[in-house]
Amino acid sequence: MAVKFQGKYLDGFVKPEEFNNMNREIELCHNILHQKNGAGNDFLGWLNLPFQYDKTEFEQIKKSAEKIRNDSDVLIVIGIGGSYLGARAAIEFLGSQQYNNLDKNKLKVYFVGNTISPSYLNNILALCEGKELSVNVISKSGTTTEPAIAFRVFKELMEEKYGKEGARERIYVTTDKARGTLKELSNKEGYQTFVIEDDVGGRYSVLTAVGLLPIAAAGFDIDKIMLGAQKACKDFETPGEHNDCYKYATARNILYRKGKSIEIMASYEPNWQMMNEWYKQLYGESEGKDQKGIFPASVIFSTDLHSMGQFIQDGSRNMFETVISFKQAGEDYFVKKDKDNFDGLNFLADQPMSEINKKAMQGTILAHVAGGVPNIVLEVDAMDEENLGYIVYFFEKACAISGYMLGVNPFNQPGVEDYKVNMFALLGKPGYEEQREKLLEQLSK
Repeated sequence: MAVKFQGKYLDGFVKPEEFNNMNREIELCHNILHQKNGAGNDFLGWLNLPFQYDKTEFEQIKKSAEKIRNDSDVLIVIGIGGSYLGARAAIEFLGSQQYNNLDKNKLKVYFVGNTISPSYLNNILALCEGKELSVNVISKSGTTTEPAIAFRVFKELMEEKYGKEGARERIYVTTDKARGTLKELSNKEGYQTFVIEDDVGGRYSVLTAVGLLPIAAAGFDIDKIMLGAQKACKDFETPGEHNDCYKYATARNILYRKGKSIEIMASYEPNWQMMNEWYKQLYGESEGKDQKGIFPASVIFSTDLHSMGQFIQDGSRNMFETVISFKQAGEDYFVKKDKDNFDGLNFLADQPMSEINKKAMQGTILAHVAGGVPNIVLEVDAMDEENLGYIVYFFEKACAISGYMLGVNPFNQPGVEDYKVNMFALLGKPGYEEQREKLLEQLSK
């Protein structure tokens, strides 16, 4: 398992000596991170998590996941942001929901509480009709609007369907270990609880119960995930030429300082789509502050070559691409020969589709580089649990180092609260009356 940094497509954009000139800065950021004396140092629980995690809780996660799989057709995961993106990204990376739905014996995992859309909620409720259900609600406080609304709905549904006692056995709560509305309710109702650690922020929490319970319930091996994360943790424990995680952090910051303020994460595997979404939260929420930061965007090729490809090839030259390439993506398929060759594709006959996909990737990279877009390639061995754990830790640590290089706190998110104040005021939440009057006046103009 590995993620290998390839910088050959940076030729003409970044000189080799520029990497060398950043060595002192990388070492400084590494020391700040590992000595835990930088901004946000109270949120570094993820740093050694692959080795220093609660083994007792880990075993309970596996037991609860097995119970869910044995007594349920559907698991409803309630959360927003880091409380759901990591789990959903991992599940779709390891075995996309669209394929799981074809297997009637597999548990379906649906995610709610990440939107306030009534049509989305009603669609999920319709999918639950006649099914055996379990619920995993994930929230540190229990009062975040989107998941709180969803949990109110599904708590009522579960109690109507199974009664108070039956619902208690099917509701799993991942929350603060000692305080908060959701913790108090769990103590009162007797729900099985798992802990959101105080020193692990939501977007860094994939390798905690936040991500691991849904992933395990979906049928994936979380022991292997942790093994992959452990290898990454060891591989990136020191700076140096061998550290591909730091090379990635360095390259993106060099490009940013040259005016490349947009990073487009690209993959040629559709199962990477939600990993793109997780990456966008991880980097957007970590770096986008103090009027600085690289804007994280994403595409899935070759699909998006027929839409976004035009802009990337010929549009504004303020971007670079990071391409996720897999040595082995899964079972292959061979294009067959057609006797009439009606579509002119017999030149592809007997070639594995993976090779066709690879040539599409190589051709696109060369075209985009020629068009003035630097490309970073991150090569991953395979799409499996061990590589997933490795990938998660790779991006988490690169994000922390990159944030410190940028001169921001990679672990806070002060801007996230601004919309909530306005939303609460407009909805008439007690205590927001003065703000409500100001906003209504603005909206009336």
